[in-house]
Amino acid sequence: MNYPDMISDNADRSVPADSARASKEFEDFVYLISHDVRNSVRALIELPQWIEEDLSEAGVRMDGPIGRNIELMNRHTGRLDRMLVDLLTFSRVGRMQDMVSADLAGVLEEVLDEVILPGGFRLVSAFDCTHVRIGERDILTLLTALISNAVKHHDGDAGKIIVSAHEEKDGVVLCVSDDGPGIPEDFRNQVMDAMTTLRPRDEVEGSGMGLAIARKIALRYGGSISLSSAGDGRGTRVKVILPLQR
Repeated sequence: MNYPDMISDNADRSVPADSARASKEFEDFVYLISHDVRNSVRALIELPQWIEEDLSEAGVRMDGPIGRNIELMNRHTGRLDRMLVDLLTFSRVGRMQDMVSADLAGVLEEVLDEVILPGGFRLVSAFDCTHVRIGERDILTLLTALISNAVKHHDGDAGKIIVSAHEEKDGVVLCVSDDGPGIPEDFRNQVMDAMTTLRPRDEVEGSGMGLAIARKIALRYGGSISLSSAGDGRGTRVKVILPLQR
């Protein structure tokens, strides 16, 4: 028996398993630290409010530097809290949920209960394919991330979002399109990285995790995600392909 060959063969086979185990351990770590750190962040969010109340009761005026500094504290702690929430969401993809045949119209209704569209925005749905087999929480997370992104990064007071789905030979194609400013082609891969935004967070509040979460969900189910222009040089079309799950 050739022991060196056998050891080499076993080592090669263990690489995917080792990689998967390392990835799971890292995601477990992200979940735990995000959950624990968020408890402290919640306290930091409340402290400036308590300070403001105490100063007001003491007769200290809240204009000038004091007011600006408290406002700055509130902004940054709120931003940190959103980042931790999105990190938790990212780490939960594919975990602790049942595979279901999700009714897309029903899922969209649930999403719109959480994502409040601004007054000038309207959403149109076109579901030629009405169901997709996927994790019951992941489909909610996917549509929430894509619709929220379409609203958040729009450059107008009014806009239109189209959510559609149809079935092709090997999978369900889910698309979310908007008529916003669009994403330059050179940046379309970059914006799907975690914590990535094209505009400063002081201009558009967000963690930069929306498309990263959407990509992770697509890949988790053996699918893909791509970005393109929605037409006329404006708008973004996010196309997610989810293979049919038997």
